[in-house]
Amino acid sequence: MLSDKFRRQLRQEAEQWRTEGIIDDSVYEQLCDRYQFNDLEASARSRFIVILLGLGSVLLGLAIITFVAANWQAWSRGLKVTLLLSGFIGVNTAGFYLWRHPTERWQRRFGQGLLLLGALILGANMALMSQMFHQSGLLYQLYLVWGFGVLTMAYSLRLTMLGILAILLIALGYVQGQPEFVAIGEFPWLRFVVQYMPVLAALMFIPLAYWCRSRWIFRLGAIATIYFLEANLIRLNLLGSPPWTAAVACALPPALLWGYRDSLWGQRSPKAQSFDSTARSLAITFLSLLFFLASFYGLWSTSLVPSANDTSLTLPPPVDILLLAGWTVWEWVQLLRRVDLTNLLVASMITVSALIPFWHLSSGRLAIIATLIFNLLSFLLSTGLIREGLAQSQRRFFWGGMVLLTLQILSRMLEYNTDLLFKSLVLFLCGLGVIAAGLWFERYRTRHSQVDG
Repeated sequence: MLSDKFRRQLRQEAEQWRTEGIIDDSVYEQLCDRYQFNDLEASARSRFIVILLGLGSVLLGLAIITFVAANWQAWSRGLKVTLLLSGFIGVNTAGFYLWRHPTERWQRRFGQGLLLLGALILGANMALMSQMFHQSGLLYQLYLVWGFGVLTMAYSLRLTMLGILAILLIALGYVQGQPEFVAIGEFPWLRFVVQYMPVLAALMFIPLAYWCRSRWIFRLGAIATIYFLEANLIRLNLLGSPPWTAAVACALPPALLWGYRDSLWGQRSPKAQSFDSTARSLAITFLSLLFFLASFYGLWSTSLVPSANDTSLTLPPPVDILLLAGWTVWEWVQLLRRVDLTNLLVASMITVSALIPFWHLSSGRLAIIATLIFNLLSFLLSTGLIREGLAQSQRRFFWGGMVLLTLQILSRMLEYNTDLLFKSLVLFLCGLGVIAAGLWFERYRTRHSQVDG
């Protein structure tokens, strides 16, 4: 959908063309019908109304909150519960009606804003209800339960913003509760959810991305799944062996992301949103960060053996990790049915990134070799991204490779004790190279698009 700014500029240009005689009135009318010039003023009025309603709603909300706070202690518990439930139901009902049955464009947006406000009110109601009925609980428990409630609303309404809010709340609860997960006693189901969060996150967030057709929900859901997986690997101390933990932590996330395909879910509608490219981009991002961090010699020269004191979550066995590993193997079995050079190269990189940490932590003798290998892998990945950017004329691939290559050169220069004159020369050459490469790529892209056209 074209932006209002573009249509407004096009209308000004079209009026100038008609004045100069470049186009006649019939062509101008065709442009008006095609780009809906007559709706620009209505759109501006709708945005102005939305801003006024939003500002007024904020002021009304603050007034209501101030009034409630002033009389909260004097009201009975029944009146408090009635007010909380009435506010929650009223805001969501009004938001749902305006969202589903708008008479003007601004009403749909305002309805979505009210539904988002209703999701926020849900958390406030949970906290106040818990306080009124003297139900003690930790803050991260509120975030998790609140997130599950918002997630239910997102599935029911198919709203992207509610899905994003649910992911953020659940992730925030998981992060804040990391030191206290062992103490979960009054909510056994919550302990189960925390322990198997990687699998549950994938089952909760990925289908929601298809349901809402939202690339942002898929991206955030995949990132949350990988984070939960890495956090559980650290806490579980997989198989009681740090080498195995490091190998799985380095290899499983990129393998899981790169092997992901929409077709794994079965037959899909041709109009359904595809997330194959998003999953692969996340896999490349993970490998880039892994190779960059592992290219520092200081990482390999220090002991990375994790503490084995925390064994509270080692039983039952790490079923979530085994399930994700099994799913990843099945993905790659389907993927490698056809021979593809790119898939083989990525598989080789993932395999090496798993073997080197396992070997080093088992023997402790690969510090120099590991540093050299990961520097080589970082170089190969950056050049591969640059090559892919040139082949597809894609800026994100080209500049991603350039940034990774530049960071590798600069980090090696800063890591080791070199002369300041040499550092200045390297910085000068890097800056000059980036400028030259950027100008050359833009010229190449322009020439390539002209040839294709």
